[in-house]
Amino acid sequence: MEAEDKSGEQLRGQSSATGMGPSLSQESSAEEGLPPEWNRQRAMTRKVLIAILLFGLLLGSSLLWVYIFRNCGPRSCETPVCLDLLAHYLTSGNTSVAPCNDFFSFACEKTKGTSNSLRALAEENKSRLQRLLEAPGSWHPGFGEEKAFQFYNSCMDTDAIEAAGVGPIREVIEELGGWNISGNWTSLDFNRTLRLLMSQYGYFPFFRAYLQPHPVLPHTPVIQIDQPEFDIPLKQEHEQKIYAQIVREYLSYLNRLGTLLGGDPSKVQQHASLSISITSRLFQFLRPLEHHQTQDKLFHMVTIDQLQEMAPAIDWLSCLQATFTPMSLSPSQPLMVHDLDYLRNMSQLVEELLLSHRDFLQSHMILGLVGTLSPALDSKFQEARRELSQKLRELTERPPMVTQLQVEMGAPQWAWKSDMARQEYSDIQLGPSFLQSVLSCVRSLWARNIRSFLQPFPHHRWRVPPWEANAYYSIPDHVVVFPAGLLQPPFFHPEYPSAVNFGAAGVIMAHELLHIFYQFLLPGGCPACDTNALKEVLLCLERHYAALPLPSRASFNSSHTLLENAADVGGLAIAFQAYSKRLLQYHGETTLPSQGLSPQQLFFRSYAQVMCRELSTQDPQDTHSPPSLRVHGALSNTPAFARHFHCPRGTLLNPSIRCQLW
Repeated sequence: MEAEDKSGEQLRGQSSATGMGPSLSQESSAEEGLPPEWNRQRAMTRKVLIAILLFGLLLGSSLLWVYIFRNCGPRSCETPVCLDLLAHYLTSGNTSVAPCNDFFSFACEKTKGTSNSLRALAEENKSRLQRLLEAPGSWHPGFGEEKAFQFYNSCMDTDAIEAAGVGPIREVIEELGGWNISGNWTSLDFNRTLRLLMSQYGYFPFFRAYLQPHPVLPHTPVIQIDQPEFDIPLKQEHEQKIYAQIVREYLSYLNRLGTLLGGDPSKVQQHASLSISITSRLFQFLRPLEHHQTQDKLFHMVTIDQLQEMAPAIDWLSCLQATFTPMSLSPSQPLMVHDLDYLRNMSQLVEELLLSHRDFLQSHMILGLVGTLSPALDSKFQEARRELSQKLRELTERPPMVTQLQVEMGAPQWAWKSDMARQEYSDIQLGPSFLQSVLSCVRSLWARNIRSFLQPFPHHRWRVPPWEANAYYSIPDHVVVFPAGLLQPPFFHPEYPSAVNFGAAGVIMAHELLHIFYQFLLPGGCPACDTNALKEVLLCLERHYAALPLPSRASFNSSHTLLENAADVGGLAIAFQAYSKRLLQYHGETTLPSQGLSPQQLFFRSYAQVMCRELSTQDPQDTHSPPSLRVHGALSNTPAFARHFHCPRGTLLNPSIRCQLW
């Protein structure tokens, strides 16, 4: 018993030494001794603490998920350029329209009419250029661009232009032999006058002559002879009643020109009427392009000597030699003639007029030249031209590889180097009148174009100025050009979300690059290809576009726009693939605030913005589909659009059948 007592004391001593305190049974006994109210308070306190703990855990989890979402998902772009783009989107689209049924209206429709993004961008580029030209200290004496600023200042010196009046244009008329309506007339040789018009003034009243690469030998220039460009639209493109109104407006304009030049109104009326008659006769000789295509005769290769026999009224060697100096031409010089029948008939008409109405033929050329030079004359001539253009617009509105591909962006190479820029302007002589400055520029540009063709390995000649909002692909030079004017808001900006840049500028670039495949799409362009499969896909695409609903009063030919439609569909697909790849490789994508659009949805919204323009301005010769079809045709052939906008099966932009061209 003593041993047991000692053992118990040792255990109790160890328990006290380790600090374990009273046993559980002792604690329970203590709780049982407490009043019942205290036990209930203690249980309530435990429940409250547990509830607070659970609420804290839920709140912390929620905050954690918000943090993860904000850092892993697309951030909202709040920079000034993004907010400007957001404002542009809000004012151009109609988000109340269901995007799966009419995405063009969703992106482009305004309360009145339809927005025109490309035109707005072109106007903004012109405004930027104007601000640059008018900024004090923008240029320094001796630099190549000095003449550009001087030319602009000469153009803006309206007081000097008004003071000169008709003096400068009368000097030009005198150089051409005069005009018996407003002064003395020396009956010069017809071909001498034509030679001066072509070589000194860049005016081609009866035909066009220009240099282009040879169709078979791309780096060999060949002189091409084509139909002339007329001030008034072709007769076959308009109803008889409308065309009669067009003729009346143009006749009124010619009468106004003759009167401004000091001519007797009764004589001016007679000569203007006969000038219209000459233009009408020339119209009758024209053949539409489809006529040549059906006969498989898009052009004829003839020598100058052969053309002289076919169209003898024109001294071809003399006129072409003066126009294309410093080229050395001979009677055996090959020419590419686009419409041989037109030239034959034109020559016969000129011969008739030389025998009976030589003075009327002179009037026809003088009136045409004055109309062309009107922008360089005083306000009376400019206003007459503007009014004619406005009235014609109102009347004519229609209802709506072998070598390595080169890419040129921004501006031509010479524009980046001051020495080359200075050389570009070296032969331009400014003054004494603004008209003489304009004529000097015309001659300089023409001579520069000829010299570039004569280089052993000519570089690509840009068709547009750097500020133009228009990309293009040159088949002969195998060059794609993206001017700086196109890479501007709302189509591109370094601070934009990538979805905007890929959807707008990216699609435009891919569209132009796809033009290199035109040779494969055309008959005989790809002998090794499965042409049957290719024809089936192209036929599918043609039927697909033909079945899309058109806006009221609009019309188009799906076969005429087939290649551009294919480039739209392919360009959109390639740009979206590139954008999707970028999302996998780079993080930190942004989107526009307050739009509720995912990055992918913003990509398609940006694409549609490029196509926004007025539906009533469709050019009948335009090889592109109407703008709404360019949006719906490409998007309805893009499964990703229907997926990201959750379009139900069977809606316009989620059809059951698609054409897989690219």
